[in-house]
Amino acid sequence: MQHEAHTEHEHHAHQEHEGHGGHEGHEGHTGGHTHHGDAHAHHGHGGGKVSWSMAAQATLHCLTGCAIGEILGMIVGTALGWGNMPTMVLAIVLAFFFGYSLTLRGITKAEVDFRTAFKVALAADTLSIAVMELIDNGVIALWPAAMDATLAQALFWGSLAISLALAFVITTPVNKWMIGRGKGHAVVHQYHH
Repeated sequence: MQHEAHTEHEHHAHQEHEGHGGHEGHEGHTGGHTHHGDAHAHHGHGGGKVSWSMAAQATLHCLTGCAIGEILGMIVGTALGWGNMPTMVLAIVLAFFFGYSLTLRGITKAEVDFRTAFKVALAADTLSIAVMELIDNGVIALWPAAMDATLAQALFWGSLAISLALAFVITTPVNKWMIGRGKGHAVVHQYHH
């Protein structure tokens, strides 16, 4: 079995090598394209190295910011007597704001300038927060009477908790896929070491 796996690996390595123009110019290939090799590791085989635990932690990080924004937006909108749509829009805006803010806080601790940190936060969290918000708000919008529930009703808090839990479950595989390709929170981890 080991011999077969070794032969398969050699065959794969040989195919990759042929794809880059054979042996000619090999020195230039090594010096000029090392980043491409790293990217290939993320694209081809990186997914296997990403644990569900790592993906869940990244999702939990996003979920924390989203939950803060969602709850604050719902409380403010409900307290001010706003309709469902303006309240939902406020909740989504605040979810993105707090989601990005938590990531920014972690990156700026690594003494990275704000502009770079902001770009990293956008790259790391946008898809994750968007998926989470789509699921979260979709559940609440489709749940009978959840949109009209007040802060004092169990339905308000119950539907919010269930929608956030579903968002977490559905977003975790998305984050695992992104981290496995060197995107999402994989970008953030570079600044934590």
